Amino acid sequence: MAKTSPLFECTACGARHPKALGKCTGCGAWDTVQEIRGALKRDLQRAGSAYAQSHYAGPIALPDVEVTDAQRSPTGIAELDRVLGGGVVPGMVALLGGEPGIGKSTLLLQWAATTEGTVLYASGEESERQIKLRAQRLGAENPGIHLLAETDVRRILEEAERMKPDLLLVDSIQTLFDPDFESSAGSVSQVRGCAAMLTRWAKTTGTPLVLVGHVTKDGSLAGPKVLEHLVDTVLAFEGDRHHHHRLLRALKNRFGAAFELGVFAMTEKGLVAAEGNPFFLDAEPRPGCAATVVLSGTRPMVVEIQALVAAAGLGIPRRTALGIDGQRLAMLCAVAERRGGVQLHDRDIYVNVAGGLEIEDPAADLAVIAALCSSAGGRLLAEKCLFMGEVGLTGEVRPVAQLPLRLQEGARLGFSCAAVPRLGLEGKSPLDLFPETSVERLRGKAWLKGIVEE
Repeated sequence: MAKTSPLFECTACGARHPKALGKCTGCGAWDTVQEIRGALKRDLQRAGSAYAQSHYAGPIALPDVEVTDAQRSPTGIAELDRVLGGGVVPGMVALLGGEPGIGKSTLLLQWAATTEGTVLYASGEESERQIKLRAQRLGAENPGIHLLAETDVRRILEEAERMKPDLLLVDSIQTLFDPDFESSAGSVSQVRGCAAMLTRWAKTTGTPLVLVGHVTKDGSLAGPKVLEHLVDTVLAFEGDRHHHHRLLRALKNRFGAAFELGVFAMTEKGLVAAEGNPFFLDAEPRPGCAATVVLSGTRPMVVEIQALVAAAGLGIPRRTALGIDGQRLAMLCAVAERRGGVQLHDRDIYVNVAGGLEIEDPAADLAVIAALCSSAGGRLLAEKCLFMGEVGLTGEVRPVAQLPLRLQEGARLGFSCAAVPRLGLEGKSPLDLFPETSVERLRGKAWLKGIVEE
């Protein structure tokens, strides 16, 4: 019998190596390369083993491939359907990640309660009694939900084969293990192997599968990157546990648009669709507050940018940004001072996006500069006014994508006017517009009102 050569794998990134190394060449981590033992090693060394269980029949000519429209099944949760692209597709595999306590298990249970048919809920973190108590609190006691507190992936697949559910939920993939793999649950080998087995079963039977995944301390999904490549949809559940709003974002979606956003409010009865716009604070106008419309996927959202310009108490002025990129804030401060005539170099500057939302849309640049100008001069901005436009280093206000859609959303929420780029204006607008070409002479703009008495 021929002797098999050893295989080594990095426990941090999953990269394979032909020999033992002190430092992984894939991710640069030290002392993470370990030898692969057991069934996983035999499978990797066996030629064609990946196709042995899938009954692969060989290549097929492109014109001979049969294409049928996938029938989507609504989940019963409108915001979730929006993120998924309209509903659940047969055989879809989704990965749901988020911080501990953010509401992943709550969303999973509500999803199961609104699903028609049989649901198998396999939990490796909670007992049946704990899930039952949550279901009573949420009013989600659907008789079609079957609970299984199990961490052995083969036992879960045996029950799934016997029950043939309409939806399989696994909470979480990091708690599962395969007895054939000589490693502990949560390791790179176990996560990849268990996810591959569950995905193969879901694709073969056409059963939608939802996997819950843990996140690392920097917010990224734990485990090997191949886990995100295996699944069809990657959902990120975001928000602050101290706020009652939650954001569900599609980072990857093979059956719909990526980066779609769903907004929920966490209540005593679970997650409910947020009414109106939770990020715009409907308070009395104050200096340093400017509203804008950002796009997340195809969804427009009105957010409020808050800026505070204060005298620097120490020798070095501070630049603090919450919700926007700090380097972009520094650039906008330089543009506002150099092109707009606002003295900021010796001031402390704090900028915050109300509601805890993280935004990357450059259309918020003009709102940031307007908020800085308003706070620095103690002047109010025009009432019920939106500020949309990307600002360049020369101070020009550049066009933004989907401007008509943004204006419609602003009109729906009661805004009456908007400062927008002059270029790109086409057709009628539901709002009164202040076309802008640059940030020069900010203090003379029509949307800057009188000085507020302190």
